[in-house]
Amino acid sequence: NFSRVTEFILLGLSERRELQVLFFTFFFLAYAMVLLGNLLIIVTVRTDPKLSSPVYFLLCNLSFIDICCTSVTSPRMLMDLLSQRKAIAFEDCIAQLFFLHFAGASEMFLLTVMAYDRYTAICKPLHYTAIMSRQTCWVLVSACWAGGFLHSIVQTLLTIQLPFCGPNKIDNYFCDVPPVIRLACTDIYVTEWLMASNSGLISLVCFLVLVTSYTFILVTIRVRLTEGHWKALSTCASHVTAVILFFVPCTYIYLRPFSTFPSDKHVCVIYTVFSPVMNPLIYTLRNNEVKASMWKLWKRCRV
Repeated sequence: NFSRVTEFILLGLSERRELQVLFFTFFFLAYAMVLLGNLLIIVTVRTDPKLSSPVYFLLCNLSFIDICCTSVTSPRMLMDLLSQRKAIAFEDCIAQLFFLHFAGASEMFLLTVMAYDRYTAICKPLHYTAIMSRQTCWVLVSACWAGGFLHSIVQTLLTIQLPFCGPNKIDNYFCDVPPVIRLACTDIYVTEWLMASNSGLISLVCFLVLVTSYTFILVTIRVRLTEGHWKALSTCASHVTAVILFFVPCTYIYLRPFSTFPSDKHVCVIYTVFSPVMNPLIYTLRNNEVKASMWKLWKRCRV
């Protein structure tokens, strides 16, 4: 008899109660840092007219995406860490999967756009204002969201058309494509290849584009050793750190069809928790203009 699975059981990071309490404390603090850090960046950029250049407009959008991305997984994970039975309804699981890939893919495209912005500013400084106009920035950001939606809807449609009638335990702390589709009661050979071609190749191609962009930047800086270019190099170094934290784990997880390891859920922590936590630190601690604006905002709030 055919019976459709109505809920999944999330096994989480560990079944040991003492570790769950420790994880709850750590991830609660991490989630609070993500919310406070990225909201502070958004408010600072929006309230300071001096931070009106394209790089800060894109940074503001990155902070918003980081909040969305981590809010898809962290609240549910924190709730499960305090509960005995970590069940999630089938519809909620699919919704989590959809919004995670929507925000995640949008962030991939946005980081690529930010690399293009830095490339234009350093390699074509005389044409930067014309190329990266406010209208162009809005078009690029809208394209990032549209690309993220198309990517996510494909992943979701490939998932919901599979029959789930038996196992319902997901060895992870959130619903993601690789562990969910392996619970299907059918051969998923073609589906795994399609999903790897979608998620994996997007991660890899964006990462290669980013590496190429920053390579051109490094070559340009070697030729033009000015103070402004060294400042740009410092900014790019922080961008590269954010890129590595986000893209390397994603490529590792999604470009491996037909294989899964127990350590995969720990790798997922890097791009769902660590990357959103580190982005506000990376983009503010190494940016004197943002730090100065935050200090002025703090002084205004105290008055």
